[in-house]
Amino acid sequence: MATWAIGDLQGCLDELQRLLEKINYDPASDALWFCGDLVNRGGQSLEVLRLLRTLGSQTVVTLGNHDLSLLAIAQRNEAEQAKVNPELGAILFAPDREELLHWLRHQSLLHHDENLRFTMIHAGMAPRWTLAQAQRAAREVERELRSPQHGRLLRSMFGNKPAVWSSRLKGVERMRASINVLTRLRYCDVRGRIAFGEKGVPGTQQAGLYPWYEVPGMLKRETRIVCGHWSTLGRFSGLGIYAIDTGCVWGGSLTALRLDAEDPYFVTIKSDRTPPAGREMD
Repeated sequence: MATWAIGDLQGCLDELQRLLEKINYDPASDALWFCGDLVNRGGQSLEVLRLLRTLGSQTVVTLGNHDLSLLAIAQRNEAEQAKVNPELGAILFAPDREELLHWLRHQSLLHHDENLRFTMIHAGMAPRWTLAQAQRAAREVERELRSPQHGRLLRSMFGNKPAVWSSRLKGVERMRASINVLTRLRYCDVRGRIAFGEKGVPGTQQAGLYPWYEVPGMLKRETRIVCGHWSTLGRFSGLGIYAIDTGCVWGGSLTALRLDAEDPYFVTIKSDRTPPAGREMD
């Protein structure tokens, strides 16, 4: 049995199928972890969701910002939903829409495996979070997303404020802050205040900002972390962090990380996609 973590798909089904062939994926015994941003921009988002939904209990997904955006759009009226790009529209007006959105809404924000000593998130963790605090923040959001009242959160979860997580936050503001950390964080200051506009490679950010995994004074990390979200960072391993968003949808590659190996290792396949027009790589 092997356990593999796979980077941001963003609707790239063809590359996923080639990667699964390359790692000799056996659905009867192997486990797959997907670090979020399953949908948008690659052209095959509906097909990606349909495939992942059939993979069974050994498949783990953590939600990314694009996945949450899809869920939020699904709360709008039909006329507003019809205005989205054709790729997301194919999901929103699919005959199995409700089954797919229900499945997506019941995925996690954070997954921790004590035996593998790995934690998977989409983007980052606040510099002063312990693992227990991160798990608690994720569970709070997950409970709301899975509840009959999920629409309340989905209609109000987006926004850049608060930009820093605090235990004093309550209600929707607390959950929005948790979502921003777990699905949008790249750079922050020493207090954990997120710099939402900074998306480049380390070294290009403004003074006083740090990649979330090397903020001065941050708590000692209690677990190895696998994450995506940051295609300009690319494949990275160090400081207990394994970053695996290698920009498949931008013409880069799709990456898998073998988690159960004594020394975790990467396997990649090259994408031959043309980057989405009119968009800056992030």
